[in-house]
Amino acid sequence: MANNDKQATRDTARVMNRSDLTRRLVARLNANEAVIGGIGNNNFDLWASGQRPENFYMLGSMGLTAPIAMGVALAQPQRRVFALEGDGSLLMQLGALGTISAAKMKNLAVIVFDNGMYQITGKQPTLTSSTVDLVAVAKGAGLAQSAWAADEADFEALVDRALDGDGPWLIAARIDDQKPAGTTDRDPARIRQRFMAAMGAKA
Repeated sequence: MANNDKQATRDTARVMNRSDLTRRLVARLNANEAVIGGIGNNNFDLWASGQRPENFYMLGSMGLTAPIAMGVALAQPQRRVFALEGDGSLLMQLGALGTISAAKMKNLAVIVFDNGMYQITGKQPTLTSSTVDLVAVAKGAGLAQSAWAADEADFEALVDRALDGDGPWLIAARIDDQKPAGTTDRDPARIRQRFMAAMGAKA
């Protein structure tokens, strides 16, 4: 951890800003890592952090960020892959965590930004606002390397571990309800073609 050896919990983790954390993640990427940005604000902030060919910006398909990232990680085991999930999206597809664990996906890290709400549709509360701890769920699914980021420095340290060591990983960060820093250019064909070219795949 950044400041001490005691692991953060959802209750003790600092509430941070998704746009800031996304920029911190992207700044640490240096080996053509793939990043799958989940629907809505997650990919909006990924877009605003600087367009990389290795970024895939999901338009729709809620709940499929981790499964899409799994597909990329399985197809290209030499490439580090990050999935940027929201709490509501991950709750829709919790079974993916067990599959990631069972497949022993060393090159995959799931980052979940948790603000306890479906922010983009009206801030309706998700179950993480009351009873569900996504790190505890991930550990129960077999993802032993799952942790809450205590603060921004700890988030960066956890990302560095995911970049340098064997996964799979789940990094959870509590975030505020601020608006994203931008809006993704909604051109599905261009997004797909650019990403596939960056992966070395035929369109």
